[in-house]
Amino acid sequence: MDLDLSAQLVPLLTLIVLEVILGIDNIIFISILADKLPVEQRDRLRYWGIGLAMVMRLALLAVIAWIIQLDQTLFVVAGVDFTGKSLILLAGGLFLIYKATKEIYHKAELDNDANAPDVGAAVNFNALLGQVLILDLVFSVDSIITAVGMVDTLWVMYTAVVVTVGIMLVASKPISTFISQHPSFKILALCFLLMIGMSLVAEGMHFKIPKGYIYFAMAFAFLVDVIQMKTVHKSANS
Repeated sequence: MDLDLSAQLVPLLTLIVLEVILGIDNIIFISILADKLPVEQRDRLRYWGIGLAMVMRLALLAVIAWIIQLDQTLFVVAGVDFTGKSLILLAGGLFLIYKATKEIYHKAELDNDANAPDVGAAVNFNALLGQVLILDLVFSVDSIITAVGMVDTLWVMYTAVVVTVGIMLVASKPISTFISQHPSFKILALCFLLMIGMSLVAEGMHFKIPKGYIYFAMAFAFLVDVIQMKTVHKSANS
């Protein structure tokens, strides 16, 4: 029994690390949406969004046989096989591209236009939570199918999901605060979401972009922005 448990420990830790990395996308999206709400409602949206992501992933694990079937071909167009998973990824990717592009335009153009309508005035908690749920579904399906491909023990998957969501809940507050306090990083985060949306669309079309390339590019861009921020701050104080 001890031997079996130790044999599952490495896959469990590996899966947790992978799920946390994949969960960063979710945290960034929720943090940007939460910033559109009054301060007293932002934590509520983060906790609800991440909590519902856990419920959704646990529910998907409960119907694991159906999830596995999402990789089966439904139809073929121009030589491209379309599965349930690819359709979900395509829809989620296009939604993410639309949201990121809209927010970038709002930050880059409308914020400086005194006559522009207040886009944030029309939003409410339930509307933003609905958008979070759409991305929760996309990321959850991708996450669970990834987990199924890595391990074949159900309790390992359940444990990884619960631990990952706990880490996301702890990390969401400082990440959200940092993005909110640094406008340049908010634009960078939106560009990250735009790139993630494009990668989801590519994956939905069976054009696999290695996740390592995407996260390396994100880390490099983040480092450049940190260096630029430090340089500007130093110049301002000199």
